[in-house]
Amino acid sequence: MNLTPLDLIPLWCFFPLLFVIGIVTLECGYRFGKWRRLKVSEEKEAPVAAMVAAILGLLAFILAFTFSMAASRFDARRHAVLEEANAIGTTYLRTGLLPEPQRSEIARRLRRYTEVRTQSISTANIAESIAQSEELHKQLWTLALEAAERDRSSIMTGLFLQSLNETIDLHAKRLFVGLQSRIPMTIWMTLFILTLLGLVSVGYQAGLSATQRSPEMVILTLAFAGVLFLIVDLDRAHEGLLKVNQQPMIDLLRTMERVPE
Repeated sequence: MNLTPLDLIPLWCFFPLLFVIGIVTLECGYRFGKWRRLKVSEEKEAPVAAMVAAILGLLAFILAFTFSMAASRFDARRHAVLEEANAIGTTYLRTGLLPEPQRSEIARRLRRYTEVRTQSISTANIAESIAQSEELHKQLWTLALEAAERDRSSIMTGLFLQSLNETIDLHAKRLFVGLQSRIPMTIWMTLFILTLLGLVSVGYQAGLSATQRSPEMVILTLAFAGVLFLIVDLDRAHEGLLKVNQQPMIDLLRTMERVPE
């Protein structure tokens, strides 16, 4: 799994942590703005407002860009699950083209493989699921080669090998889009720094204009914390509120279980 320094922070900590940091940042900017107003009376609010608007505009651009990256990866994970379920289903159907005893043994192990892939969504057993999947790949391929050795010119066995090869390839694709394709740390750092600059600038402008602390400051911080939490959640494939629906795999497993040995 492609871990980043952010993965050291539990997901449930992100929202309160971001909210507290945001409130502290706003307050620091507000107090600094009040101090500047008392010490430097010549500083005008209009130029400061224009600069704050520019910073918030840059922040909005980076937020949209980062959210788009996270959402596209989430969508790729959904498609990977559907593609893998279709490939396993095709491979399972083509086991009927194989001779016995490989036919029954491969069908049984494909059912076990589908169970493992369905359960791989949990962070607790992801490493174990990957290891089991790769071991089953070896077993399935060995059995398929045994069937091919019996008749090297069999078109039916060739069709099965083609489907099995696609199933193994899609496992690698699902690992890549689910675990290795993450938002780069450089983008995260840019996003967090711009968020802090935007909040401190809003606070500074409020203090400079001698405005009393407004409840809108809390609402603004909640909004930023919520959006950032959503992006972090989208970037983590195997935990959080936004998980890829495994229904295609579940439906496939039910279909397999209805088929007699």
